[in-house]
Order: sequence, then C-alpha cells, then structure tokens
Amino acid sequence: MTSSSRAQREQGTAFLPRFDSQGLLTAIAVDSVSKDVLMVAFMDEAALAKTRETGLAHFHSRSRGRLWMKGETSGHFLHVEEIRVDCDQDALVLLVRPDGPACHTGESSCFYRKLDGEGLERIIG
Repeated sequence: MTSSSRAQREQGTAFLPRFDSQGLLTAIAVDSVSKDVLMVAFMDEAALAKTRETGLAHFHSRSRGRLWMKGETSGHFLHVEEIRVDCDQDALVLLVRPDGPACHTGESSCFYRKLDGEGLERIIG
C-alpha cells in the first residue's frame, strides 16, 4: 500500500473497508443506549452490504460458512443505528438497538463473565 492510499484510508472520507485474507472484518455490536458491548462477530462484503441495506445486523458465520442475520431464528434482532469505522478500516463498531438478548445463551450480552484468577465469575447486573 502506498503512503497516499494509506493516508486516504486512515484519514480520508472514503469508506475503504480492509477485509482480512479470509474476506472478513471484525464487527463489535454495542448497545446504543447503555454502551454495553453485546457481541463480537465477523462481516464479509455480503454481510456488510445487507446490514447497510436493511438496517439489521448481518454477519458471516464462520462455523456455518454462510451469511446470517442476527435474530433470524431467535427473533432477537439488532437494529443498526450507526456504524463506526476504526482508523485503518479493518474493524467496525455497530451501535445497535437490540430486540432482546444478544447472546445465544439468553444473556443480554455475550460478555456476562469476567476472569477471576484462573476461573470465570458471572457479572451481576
């Protein structure tokens, strides 16, 4: 990458997403009101395009090898209110309004435990 194209990506106004070698970007879903981190997933070009088109969070499922919409089976959709792009455009923060729990376990966030010594402790609240 030339220094001018790097500068354009890092400081310019053009959206130039930088997908990794597997064609993915990291996407972090954050509750737009509470600012709690809800989940981390990955987006490919199709997921990003579908999210922008519909306003509902779509991701690339690495385990299923396909596009999926968060909430397609649970009904717990993530309504995307804003997409923030990091400095080198290889990660996104989705500010979302969740329709229910974000985690497949039924927890409001996938981050419901913290490291405590060598074990995990449930976060209360």
